[in-house]
Amino acid sequence: MTYQETTTWLFNQLPMFQMQGASAYKKDLTNTLLLVEHLQHPETKFKSIHVAGTNGKGSTSSMLASILQEAGHKVGLYTSPHLKDFRERIRINGEMISEAFVVDFVAQNKSFFEDNQLSFFEMTVGLAFDYFAQEQVDVAVIEVGMGGRLDSTNVITPLVSVITNIGFDHTQFLGDTLPKIAAEKAGIIKSNIPVVIGEYSEETKPVFMDKAKLENTPIYFAQDNPEVAYECALLGDYQVHNKKTVLQAIELLQSQFNIEEKHIKLGLKNVVQNTGLFGRWQILKQIPFTVCDTAHNSHGLKIVLNQIQKFHFERLHIVLGVVNDKDLDSILPLFPKNANYYFCKPNVPRGLNPEILQKKATEFGLSGEVFNSVSEAYEEAINLAKDSDFIYIGGSTFVVAEIV
Repeated sequence: MTYQETTTWLFNQLPMFQMQGASAYKKDLTNTLLLVEHLQHPETKFKSIHVAGTNGKGSTSSMLASILQEAGHKVGLYTSPHLKDFRERIRINGEMISEAFVVDFVAQNKSFFEDNQLSFFEMTVGLAFDYFAQEQVDVAVIEVGMGGRLDSTNVITPLVSVITNIGFDHTQFLGDTLPKIAAEKAGIIKSNIPVVIGEYSEETKPVFMDKAKLENTPIYFAQDNPEVAYECALLGDYQVHNKKTVLQAIELLQSQFNIEEKHIKLGLKNVVQNTGLFGRWQILKQIPFTVCDTAHNSHGLKIVLNQIQKFHFERLHIVLGVVNDKDLDSILPLFPKNANYYFCKPNVPRGLNPEILQKKATEFGLSGEVFNSVSEAYEEAINLAKDSDFIYIGGSTFVVAEIV
């Protein structure tokens, strides 16, 4: 198969949570354990850092990878989902995995995948681990896909575990209370391996403390640390918390790697060019000021929408699309009523019909027009906005993917 045929097979032939939803979610690690055994345990052949959390996983993972790269190390980075190209998920020192490696890996293991009915995410995790092992990376930063305890990445034994924060997302899988969600994320905490908690609340802190005590592992709460004013290429207000988390993790890694302050400064400053991370408070135009952001749950959207209000503008235009399992009752009340809305559907099977989104939005005093595509909605916002206006594009990673 060609690369295009291979990725089409990966996406369409097997369940994929990001595209399909609940049908892709697995209840245990049986398949992943079978897969890593089949691949001769590549996850044991490189050092790793494990990153979980509701929001900020991608930013935190990318900052860690960038700092380690600036320190002269060969760094693997596994993140999800991708925006444009499947290969964005698997990088070494910012370079995406080759199309040839993807094609060969699938060709060599396709019968095993089919015989064991592996999910898209399980196969992709196996691909990343096999690639990092073959390329002999010094360390790999591994981002959890969803949850933690049952996530396919949770077969690694990392140097440090990181949990960025806890918010309401994927509640149909992870639980409908913050302690339940925290317990799923805390599933990556392993015996005697230090864990960094980025942000906590009164509800979640005891969950982390109990799990750390059970595993006899040291625990660090980064939000209690003073803020360090390093310049960072990632501009969103929420990056303040992510930077604290990263700096705490780097401090713990300094016994394993030669990381100096200059590497930290350069790593944060160059994080976008070093890792190819996009869609985090990404400025698309200066006039009218236009920003996109992948925030898609109440925890993340609240911060982003508050950040918008810090700007001076005449009129706010919001290009908004979501997936069909999004809890609209939790996110729509966060959006300002005095904005022009451009409702659209991201081009994935899980995309919510924009007419349904518009109808629900009116219940919260949000008004606007429906568009056939994200690009059409964005073009209309650009056409109608004055130079003194502000345009925001978001609601879903898939909406942002069609713009950047």
